[in-house]
Amino acid sequence: MSIEAPLSKYRKHNLLLIAAMLAGMAVWFWYDGYYSQKFIKDHTNPDGTPNSTLVFNRKSPPYMLIAAAIIGVRFWMIKGKKIVAGDKELTYEKLIIPYDRIDSIDKTYFDKKGFFVIHYRDDNQQVQQLKLSDRGYDNLPAVLDHLTAKLAG
Repeated sequence: MSIEAPLSKYRKHNLLLIAAMLAGMAVWFWYDGYYSQKFIKDHTNPDGTPNSTLVFNRKSPPYMLIAAAIIGVRFWMIKGKKIVAGDKELTYEKLIIPYDRIDSIDKTYFDKKGFFVIHYRDDNQQVQQLKLSDRGYDNLPAVLDHLTAKLAG
């Protein structure tokens, strides 16, 4: 039996919210910079040149849309990530850690701060650490319980 911890809804929703806000601000600034006659009149110097606010509203929308697109691509790239604690190994992204290579699990801060650290040996017998946080993945307490049970038994 394997336990899965998918990417947290918190992280996914924040990425989508930021992308939507950037796209909305780009449309708003673009409208104010080119079509809102009152805004243009209020932010034009007496000599007819645009002041810094009007210049910003005219030049920033493409950058905001590019940032929103980059965040959207990032969301698309990470939306299916998960941690899988199987019968014989822990799978984290492309990292596969067999249970016999796990030396210890430091769960000192799991109750207070929501993360635990796995100490394991890699293919070259070098000690490595993997920090897993409940802000990044949902269902992490079940994964920790499964790991603890597998290492104890």
